[in-house]
Amino acid sequence: MTIVKEYRIRNNCTVDEYRIAQLYAVAKMSMNETGGGEGVEVLKNEPYDNEIGKGQYTYKIYHLGSRIPALLRPLIPKDALILHEEAWNGYPHCKTVVTSPYMKENMRVVTETMHLADRGTTENALNLSPDQLAQRQVEYIDVADNSTISKAAYKPSEDPFTYKSKKTGRGPLNKSGWEKDCEPVMTCYKVVTGEFKWWGITSTVEPLIQSNMRNVFTMFHRQLFCDTDEWYGMTIEDVRALEEETAKKLVEKRQQEGSSKTDFN
Repeated sequence: MTIVKEYRIRNNCTVDEYRIAQLYAVAKMSMNETGGGEGVEVLKNEPYDNEIGKGQYTYKIYHLGSRIPALLRPLIPKDALILHEEAWNGYPHCKTVVTSPYMKENMRVVTETMHLADRGTTENALNLSPDQLAQRQVEYIDVADNSTISKAAYKPSEDPFTYKSKKTGRGPLNKSGWEKDCEPVMTCYKVVTGEFKWWGITSTVEPLIQSNMRNVFTMFHRQLFCDTDEWYGMTIEDVRALEEETAKKLVEKRQQEGSSKTDFN
């Protein structure tokens, strides 16, 4: 049975602020994760207005490369190290679909998100069907809980437990139950459905997909909060200009040292 998980992430900002913060954090993360032939390639970033609504559509390719464990690289075909991501950002509702050209219909990770001005108390923020609700597992992510962060992943500069914003005065989030009384507050409701159909390892890989998504959400939102003084005060026009500049720089970064990378396939 496919795992359906709903992650609820409380944030010390408003719903309107989060829209800017999220886009800024995605651009910054893409830059940090790209270089030497690996990372993010942005193919499309354009408005959409169709039967499903309107918003911003993006189409990206992720070149995983060395992000795969070293022992597995010789065993994995080169084409399997590439993932495609399509996203429809009709904020406050967003949908992201990640697929693998190599695995085709056998691999698909869908994330649907709703952003609400509450403390994670809405029981069906994404209007799931009765069948989906029966499968759904709910998990709260506390961005300030350092016990969930490995020593290798921990960065003092991205620690909400110690960070205090100079521009807003928010933080540090070092009080037990901070999410219950902090102001402002909003919640990201993320429902993740991960499908991986490969004989013999499906039951192992699908939980790993969920574990990886949880880690990504945790690290992303820790960085987002600790970058408050960077994105606070930006407009949507500022962010779109940043995205355009970032897309150009990503091409340059991926090409840097790309020819010197070892090809394991």
